[in-house]
Amino acid sequence: MKNKNNIVNVYSNGYLKIQNILFKCSLGKNNIKKHKIEGDYSTPSGKFKIVKIFYRADKIKNISSLFKLYKIKKNDGWCDDINARKYNRYIKLPCSYSHEKLWRNDKIYDVIIVLDYNYKSTIRGKGSAIFIHIKRGNYEPTKGCIGISKKNITLLLKKISQKTIIKINKFSLKK
Repeated sequence: MKNKNNIVNVYSNGYLKIQNILFKCSLGKNNIKKHKIEGDYSTPSGKFKIVKIFYRADKIKNISSLFKLYKIKKNDGWCDDINARKYNRYIKLPCSYSHEKLWRNDKIYDVIIVLDYNYKSTIRGKGSAIFIHIKRGNYEPTKGCIGISKKNITLLLKKISQKTIIKINKFSLKK
């Protein structure tokens, strides 16, 4: 039986739960979908592992995790172009394909937890760059990621391990 301490549940009514800790979170503008596609502004449902964790060393101090943490550099990006060979992969910039810059002026990518959605056997157009990152504003909707507060993401980093599963549920959490 899986250890419940290694499961992070995300619910369609905007909550993320690990152990007995409940965080408010933002989801894709079109909430959670089973069959996500690139650009549909939905968060994919399913069970996902954590691939990598990036952070801005100039903005986040005293960060700790059981994961190896990668410092974001100014030329780091993530390819979201369905025509690119490196679709849904970390890339170095400049890049002629459509991409997201990981080094941003806003704070949402100060910490990025990369999920393995459409990652191992990438299918073009199925969706890319599905991250847990810092929320925008007052939990404004995302393009498909999960946003939580800076305080809560640093707490989450201390609770997760390589065995952690992120379970994104299409149903609401009953409180």
